[in-house]
Parts: sequence; C-alpha cells; structure tokens
Amino acid sequence: MIARVNSVRVYDGDGDLLMLKDRQDLGERITLVPDALPSKVPDRTPRIRIMWGQHLLEDLLLGRYRSLVCAMNGRDNTRGIISQLATLLPTSQWDEKSITAHAAHFSVPDGKVKVLKIDMDMVEVLAILRPAGSQYLTVDHLSHAMKIVADMIRSNTDRFPSASVSFLGAHANALVDRSGAEPSFETVLRTMHEAGYTGDVYPPPALWNVSDVGFFARYPFAPALDDLRSGGF
Repeated sequence: MIARVNSVRVYDGDGDLLMLKDRQDLGERITLVPDALPSKVPDRTPRIRIMWGQHLLEDLLLGRYRSLVCAMNGRDNTRGIISQLATLLPTSQWDEKSITAHAAHFSVPDGKVKVLKIDMDMVEVLAILRPAGSQYLTVDHLSHAMKIVADMIRSNTDRFPSASVSFLGAHANALVDRSGAEPSFETVLRTMHEAGYTGDVYPPPALWNVSDVGFFARYPFAPALDDLRSGGF
C-alpha cells in the first residue's frame, strides 16, 4: 500500500523547505499560471508552447528541433543566434562571414521581407531577412515572414519540430511596432499564431525580471485574461 503524504512534494529531503521563496532570495524567477486543468478529452486547438526555463542553444545541439526561426541581416550577425549555432554545430559549414555574405546577396531594395534557408545539417535555419533600407524588423515584417515560415513547415514536415526566438531584446535585428517601440511578448505570440506558426517559442531573458506577473505556458492565452481586461472577475 502506498503511503500518502499531506501534499505533493517537489524535491527530495528538505528541498521544498529550502527552496521556499520567503526563506531566501532565489534570484530571477517567474510565476507560471495554468490556463486549464488536464482533461480526458484533449484540446486540439493549435497552440504555441512557451519554453520558460529552457535553453534554446542547448536544445538545438541536443537535436530536439529540426528547424529554427530567427532573424539575420546583411551587415553583421556576430551577436546573432544563427552565428552562435553555426560555430557550435560540428558539421556546419557556415560561419558569421558566410552567413552575412549570403544575407547581403539577397538584401536587395525591393521592399520585401524574405525567409532564407540555411542548412546546418542537424538544423535548418529559417532566417528572416528584413527589407533592404529598413533599419528595424517591424511587426508587419514579422507577420509576413511567419506566414512564409508556416507554409514552409507545412510543405516539409521534416522541418518539424520547430523552435523560434522571440525577436525581443535583439540588437542588430531589433523588432518594433508601428509606433517605433518594442512590442509586448503577447503581440509577438499573436503575430506568429495568426500567421499559422505553432512551434515552440523561447521567451526573452528580460522577462525573468518580472516575478510579480503571472505567465501562461502556451498561446492563445486563457480567456480569463481577456475577461479581466474587459473589467470582469
């Protein structure tokens, strides 16, 4: 017979007591909020999983994904994840110089955002290249590009499972909304989802500094959030 305890434990030994947030400063943290309890009838709504607490580069190197969605430009990709990945993958024949040269070749003043395919053997990178002459990647650019990405994944299921960066907090490929400000994480998720993308998205590190805000683990978010925004309880 199984011995029952009063509550479910997380850690062995005294781990639960030692990890109580009011016992010590545990550093950066977030609060996850469930959007629904598990059901015997699975919800088949296409959703984006938000990979809180996971490390994108490590997951890519472990082979958890077949494709990566990120941004690139034709001038400098030194700090971009695409160059970091190329350096770390043992069978990749790409580096920062060749990646930037490849992007520059397609960066022509036609006003169109493009999605370039970079085959790194273990991972195919679907890299969003903003239009030449545009200083920033805009939400409208992202919307158009993610529709292309979604179609590319649907047409070739070998590109799934897929992971994407959030495009927030970037330097060379900063994302802005129509007002010129960086959009919210929700705006990014909504833009991706409406475009048809339902892969995994890795949130920006800056969100680990807002421990007083509750986060959902997938998008679309729970209807309760819209109820609260409309004045409901």
